[in-house]
Amino acid sequence: MRFADFLRSSVLLSAASATVLAAVTVAGAASTGDSLAVPVGAGWWLIGGVIGWWLGHRAETSSPIATLLASARMQSSLPEVNPSRTLINRLWPLLVTTIGAGAIAFVLPQVPAIAAGFAIIWALAWRRQASAVIAIEERDGARFYIVRTSPLKPIQLVRTPGFRSNLYELNGASGRAPHARPRA
Repeated sequence: MRFADFLRSSVLLSAASATVLAAVTVAGAASTGDSLAVPVGAGWWLIGGVIGWWLGHRAETSSPIATLLASARMQSSLPEVNPSRTLINRLWPLLVTTIGAGAIAFVLPQVPAIAAGFAIIWALAWRRQASAVIAIEERDGARFYIVRTSPLKPIQLVRTPGFRSNLYELNGASGRAPHARPRA
């Protein structure tokens, strides 16, 4: 699976997890009669949104992703591509947290409310990383793929040849400032 696609998928799945957990929080609070869980949870979700927005407001890659891209080994052939296995292999903590927090929502609705806030932070903090990785791929003429590893080991990437983008040159820009012509 391409690394940029994985980053996009992880953002979407984190947002979906936050949505499910928020809905389960509301349902759990309604069934237990807890009138304080939803307003406090909504406040935490707003705070989480601000934190996630602040962490993800930069357009460049984060330092962990930059280190991961720099440590990618070169390979001339494509690795095994199995997106569903890669997503489950890498995002199992999100799956376990969502199912676990959702399972106890009708006993303790505060737990999925807290988990939803963290999923919101994660989704918003990583929302621009895929675009930054794609920009690096276009600049360098490479593609980054996730290597199949154990779910408990750190993620590893492999770098394969790709197509270099020369949109800058195609648009007529030469990299130099144009000379101003005098007005008549």
